[in-house]
Amino acid sequence: MTQTSDSRIQFKRWVALDKTSGALLLVAAVLAVVWANSPWQDAYESLTSFEFGPEALHLHLSLAEWAADGLLAIFFFVVGVELKQEFVAGSLRDLKLAGVPIAAAIGGMIVPALCYVAIVASAEPSALKGWAIPTATDIAFALAVLAIFGRGLPMALRTFLLTLAVVDDLLGIIVIATVYTEEIDFAMLGAALAVIAVFGVLVRLPKPQWKPLIPIVLIPVAVLAWGLMHASGVHATVAGVLLGFTVPALLVHGESSSRTHQCDDAVRPISSAIALPIFAFLSAGVAVIGGDSPILEPVSIGVFAGLTVGKVIGVLGATTIMTRVTPLRLPDAIGLRDLLPIGMLTGVGFTVSLLIAELSFKGSGEEHTSPAKAAVLAGSVVAAMCAAALLRWDAHKLRDRDMNRDGVVDVDIARIGD
Repeated sequence: MTQTSDSRIQFKRWVALDKTSGALLLVAAVLAVVWANSPWQDAYESLTSFEFGPEALHLHLSLAEWAADGLLAIFFFVVGVELKQEFVAGSLRDLKLAGVPIAAAIGGMIVPALCYVAIVASAEPSALKGWAIPTATDIAFALAVLAIFGRGLPMALRTFLLTLAVVDDLLGIIVIATVYTEEIDFAMLGAALAVIAVFGVLVRLPKPQWKPLIPIVLIPVAVLAWGLMHASGVHATVAGVLLGFTVPALLVHGESSSRTHQCDDAVRPISSAIALPIFAFLSAGVAVIGGDSPILEPVSIGVFAGLTVGKVIGVLGATTIMTRVTPLRLPDAIGLRDLLPIGMLTGVGFTVSLLIAELSFKGSGEEHTSPAKAAVLAGSVVAAMCAAALLRWDAHKLRDRDMNRDGVVDVDIARIGD
């Protein structure tokens, strides 16, 4: 019994690793692309478009929509929990520490959007609503590349990337909740928020009451909140984020670890091993061979340029301005040169970019969906490969004693891979 328990714990830890999560995503995406471009591509289309669910509850969805609306809500719950932890007790609680990565995240969203608009505006104005596609960063993929190729670089670089990506996701969630919501049923939205508030009360109960409630009350309440949010017209993944926000990040009831950490430990393996790979498999299958629409068009060029060029310029530009114009500085042991590979890593859009690509052209302009998705995949792969090369280049260069130029000798000597 003990061996089984230990094996289960080790497996959960292995699945939650940055490298494992990124590898599972990559495998799922490759399988989808291969199948969608094989002689059996019709079978892939039939699978992703298979519909089921109750029509009365607005839940008669295709398998791909269930993955985008349902499984991604699990991922966004983890994001919400992570955001809560960072805002209350982590790197985002102090503006002096968080100011530069926050600015980098904002720059890394604005410039790619401008790149996309500049390319698409005159050639394909009807596709302008896809401006948000190249603004997202895939946390799992980006951290996986950093973990593999960033060995020897400061551990603070991972914290910087994580902070930047978390803020990027927060901004992406705001975009999804506002830009891509056409009609809102305020009664349903109010009911969803009320149920989320109930979840927030339940998740704060003392441990003897809280633990048994997870399978019989908390999960059904979370599912109800998700269903009501979906019925309201607001994208259902927003429910996942708001549910994550309700989890207490500070120690309660004398516990040794915060509820955010407990929830993260419990849900992240499910997100990494099930939710994200299945979503990637059902969303990344772009038919390049024998597809109905051309892959190379202004939309795909705009998305690719935004991910591979706009992200780097936005992150580096915003960071340079913040560190030159304001008293804010980069974290200890990090220099501006380190942000070149980090900027490239933020161009790994993948999961959230695929979701936004689907939302951007849903209902009208669906002929742009495949080119946009193809560009997301190509841009993410190119960004990851360039970032990998730049990380190795950076790791082999000599580092001085004051990399962040704050006039104080760096004391943070922890390195990735130690």
